[in-house]
Amino acid sequence: MSSLLFQPLALRGLTLPNRIVIAPMCQYSAVDGCATDWHLIHLGHLAVSGAGLLILEATAVEPGGRISRECLGMYSDACEAALARVLATVRRYANMPIGIQLGHAGRKGSQKKPTDGRGSVPASEGGWQTVAPSALPFIPEWQTPRALDRDGMDRVKDAFVDATRRCARLGLDLIELHYAHGYLMSSFLSPIANRRDDAYGGSRENRMRFPLEVFAAVRAAWPAERPLGVRCNGTDWDDAGITPDDAVAFSQALRALGCDYVDVSSGGNSMARIPLGPGYQVPFAARVRREAGIATIAVGQIRDPRHAESILAGGDADMIALGRGMLNDPRWPWHAAEDLGGKAAYPYPYFRAVTREGVAAHFARTA
Repeated sequence: MSSLLFQPLALRGLTLPNRIVIAPMCQYSAVDGCATDWHLIHLGHLAVSGAGLLILEATAVEPGGRISRECLGMYSDACEAALARVLATVRRYANMPIGIQLGHAGRKGSQKKPTDGRGSVPASEGGWQTVAPSALPFIPEWQTPRALDRDGMDRVKDAFVDATRRCARLGLDLIELHYAHGYLMSSFLSPIANRRDDAYGGSRENRMRFPLEVFAAVRAAWPAERPLGVRCNGTDWDDAGITPDDAVAFSQALRALGCDYVDVSSGGNSMARIPLGPGYQVPFAARVRREAGIATIAVGQIRDPRHAESILAGGDADMIALGRGMLNDPRWPWHAAEDLGGKAAYPYPYFRAVTREGVAAHFARTA
């Protein structure tokens, strides 16, 4: 039987050549939200890796939605033009589907980039006022966010829609909305961060309301033939936060609004202790897939190709996403194909790097 990891998958009008997804990975290399030559290098070599889908890093829908000053944005003509330049070059040499993750950092924004240490950046150094569902800092040492009022929520929703239209003009194949890890939409979903007493706080239904409104607005602005997915938490790893039951209910609501898949992650709404290990988030993806009836992506320290294959074979997910594993081994799809007997695309100039069988297949196609 051929490898499931190397079977195609249809998402609306997009067909992925295999089930390997390059996860969004922050690069902290943008200037005023604009992609730079580093993005050209980073995305260029990943786009010829043989994976089925490449998703660009978390990209802010407004300047105040960035995690750090160095994070990518999609909120201005300059941001759009800078990414257009990068995509034009990458697409000249690679035909891999390319998506983007749109998000808003909320109370976890205005942060120093990792190499500068942790902590909020003051206004005197280019920082900004953060926002959240409630005026609660992530940790006491961080900035206290401003609670969003109705006008602020409408502004954020409009920013998501504007960014979506820019992505459509860029010809991106897919959008993933970042609703995980304690960022703005995740903090609305979590009772740890959401202490509102209006229609957007309290019950699960109320906490889901604004994230669902934003999703519906993006789905309406995004071309009907292009897939739209969501990354959300399967758990907060905290008894006071998001539970697996919440994740299932939210995924069911997303499916009803036209969501094509859920990328199931976890944590980030509190300083919870997370039991890291290979596949530690897979059970949450499996439960969402089974109970919500929606396609899922499994992510989280999945590095062994046979482990990835077993997740698909067990019906626990439809796709496998790799982040750090791809940075460590940018040719992971080639090696997985060799191990599992699958076929992964490679650029012609690299044909000498693949197996003897791969070289023979190449010359058979071009003879």
